[in-house]
Amino acid sequence: MKKEDYYLASQWTLMGRKLMKHKLAKFSLAVLAVLYITMLFANFIAPYSLEDYDSKYKNSTPSKLHWTDENGKPGRPFVYRREYSVSRETFKRQWKEDTSEKYYLHFFVKGGSYRLFGVIPSDTHLFGVKGEHGGTDGKIMLFGGDNLGNDLFSRIVIGSQVSLTIPFAGTLISFFLGILLGAVSGYFGGFVDNVIQRIIEVISSLPTIPLWMALSAAIPADIPVARMYLYITVIISFLSWTGLARIVRGKFISMRDEDYIMAAQLAGVSTGTIILKHMVPGFMSYLIVNLTLGIPDMIIGETSMSFLGLGMRSPATSWGVLLKETQDITSIAQYPWRLIPLAAVIITVLAFNFLGDGLRDAADPYK
Repeated sequence: MKKEDYYLASQWTLMGRKLMKHKLAKFSLAVLAVLYITMLFANFIAPYSLEDYDSKYKNSTPSKLHWTDENGKPGRPFVYRREYSVSRETFKRQWKEDTSEKYYLHFFVKGGSYRLFGVIPSDTHLFGVKGEHGGTDGKIMLFGGDNLGNDLFSRIVIGSQVSLTIPFAGTLISFFLGILLGAVSGYFGGFVDNVIQRIIEVISSLPTIPLWMALSAAIPADIPVARMYLYITVIISFLSWTGLARIVRGKFISMRDEDYIMAAQLAGVSTGTIILKHMVPGFMSYLIVNLTLGIPDMIIGETSMSFLGLGMRSPATSWGVLLKETQDITSIAQYPWRLIPLAAVIITVLAFNFLGDGLRDAADPYK
């Protein structure tokens, strides 16, 4: 970068260039892009819908994808039909492949119906398998099956629609609540400041899990999934704005006596304009970093609520619901592949944390 370009570049341009030099943040950004694209097209990418369960594949092991035939020649990928037998010693299902029937991998296959983006009706899925001789008894289960015979890969992909959007929506709501109430508290001070700070202290003093339980108990168990989604978003948002509000309040207290703020007040500029155009942009880079780092906490919060039975419940699916189904130690010991949703949570949280670290370094003027 030339010296002239450096001195003429805006703050956001400099942040973007520094962020692109942070390799871990760039990689995390790519991972999050893949996750959210997958979430948007989840019903299309998932080979099976949530209704396409088969008890014959209950707790099935992950399918083995074959790339070569019996003679070792490479060809179209396929899976064999699988059968199980019950061990007389452990009463555990033992799976083996029936090599008499192949099911070849196909793209853009017809399957269970769904609505893409919740609007467009479709029954086309990205991939699936078809029998070599027209057989219909084969399934491709990349991550194995659950305790009802659902494809675990499909449930993880479809569950991302809840586990990735509730935290994002909840973070945005708490973000704006924190900025609004923190700005009002710090700018006006006095009685308004005292009231808001006392509210923050009360909310912060409440233990999280009992409060989740109390709020969730007020939600009827038989409400539609969409309304449950809305209620959980509101609950998580209600509990997460207090920390940001206190930081914003401190920033506003330190900035409200600055010369340029007093000049704007003397010039008759409205209070809303002073806050939005003169004060908030002064630490916007910090707010962006806070927003990025707040999403992982929300993801863990939604997952924890569903795991404890306080959030989404079956037949709806989310990563927390999937983990709740594996809380039995026997289930984990016999079917370890059912812990794969935990890997999805870990990857997502780490990606957001690494991206937040990169943004924090990029926003630091001394680096």
